[in-house]
Order: sequence, then C-alpha cells, then structure tokens
Amino acid sequence: MLFAGVDIGSSSAQAVLFDGEKIVAYTSIVAKPVPQQSARFVIDATLAEAGARQEDIACCISTGYGREKITFAADNVSEISCLVKGAFWLDPDIRTIIDIGAQDNKVISVTDDGKLKDFVMNDKCAAGSGRFLEKIARTFGLQISDYGPLALSAAKPAPIQNSCPVYVNFDALCRLTEGWTKASIALSAANILASRLINASGKIKMVEPLCLTGGVAKNQAVMRSLDGLLDLPIRQLPVDPQIVGALGAAVLAHDRYHHKVN
Repeated sequence: MLFAGVDIGSSSAQAVLFDGEKIVAYTSIVAKPVPQQSARFVIDATLAEAGARQEDIACCISTGYGREKITFAADNVSEISCLVKGAFWLDPDIRTIIDIGAQDNKVISVTDDGKLKDFVMNDKCAAGSGRFLEKIARTFGLQISDYGPLALSAAKPAPIQNSCPVYVNFDALCRLTEGWTKASIALSAANILASRLINASGKIKMVEPLCLTGGVAKNQAVMRSLDGLLDLPIRQLPVDPQIVGALGAAVLAHDRYHHKVN
C-alpha cells in the first residue's frame, strides 16, 4: 500500500511515494504551464520509478501553490504544514526550518512534538527567493545548477550596490565592465539573498537544530553565506531538500488514511 504527496510549485513540482516506513520513490521536475499537467506528469514519473500503478495509491495529499487544482488528490494541505511534517519525520530534533523557494521564503518554528509553532513568510521581495539568483544566472547564461560552484570559486564578492531584482541585472553588468568576474558577482548575490532571509525572519526566534528546505537549499554558495550569518549550525537532512514538502504530504496521506480506517 502506497501513500503519495505531490508538491506543485511555480517553477518545479515534486512527488513522493511513501509506504508508512520509508520513501519508496520520488521525482522532481520543472513545472509545466498548468498545475494539473505538472501533477499528472510528476506522479506518473514517480509511479514508473517505483514500478507501481495509480491504483496502488491508497491516499494522496497535494500541497504547494497549485494544490487546490489536483483532482486525483484526496485533500490539500498548506506547504508550511507539509514542510513541518516532512522535516520532523526525517529528523524529530528539528526546531527551525528555513525554506527558500523560487517565489518566497519562510522561516518556520517547530514544537517539540512536531507541530507548527509559528512562521513568517516573505513573498514581497524577490531578493530573498530563488528568483533573485535566477536573474543573475540568466544574465550570465548559466544553468542554475552551476551557480553555486561558480560563486564558491570567487576570491571575494563584488560590490553590488542595488539588491532589488529589478535593477540587479544592470548592476551586475556594470560590475563586469569594471573588471569583476562572474564568480564574484554570483557570490555577492548569494550573500545578499542570505542576508535578506535573515533580516526577514522577524518575530521568529531561530533555535537549533535548524535545517534548510527548498530548491535554493541545494545552492552551496547560499548555504555557506547563511552558515556565516547564523549563530546556529545547519543540519543536513538525509534527502533532497526540495522534496521535503511532498514527503510531508505523503506522510499526512498515510496518517489520514489510517485514522479513517481505524
């Protein structure tokens, strides 16, 4: 018996199959133009990975910005609740989650028994989200997967004056004409994102153990910048940080199914 979680974001989509004890399979894809297309594609790919069929799924929960449009899901749950569920299932010691996605960032406080305690979300300023780095990557003709290694190769960060994503491309090109390397500019942008994220944490008191989730958590330059700004160690989760929300949805699907059965 399998339980599924699908996380439909603006730039990517993830699905996880869970059997009650372990992750059976997972897939992450670039989002399709329509949420339903993303959901169908990613769940089919994950079922194929597991050698399973749609009928093998006892319950499915959807999350992410497109969660309400997924017809094959039994229910939908907020991304924040799914992140808490997924992170706590992976590591019951986690008390703070920093989630950095393409469109927003979140700082989430977790109770000792794995419940949502409090959170702040910033979806107003793109300088604290993956969009900021994507703009720099596009300006330099980079794949986003190459961003972190490039930034970490810099001797020092370039002096980018304007952190607003509307103007950062212009500022980056100006630094290039002054002789700064792409690596130095990329490192500076990673530092700006990390700083904005810390400043946006607001009312949340970050306590350890702390983990990072979301696609940007795979960017080692941002990880290093955050590590330098935080007084707390960052704990690595034992899975791709981009699937934590989908995993949480799958665990919730398992819990809800057995609650109804029992």
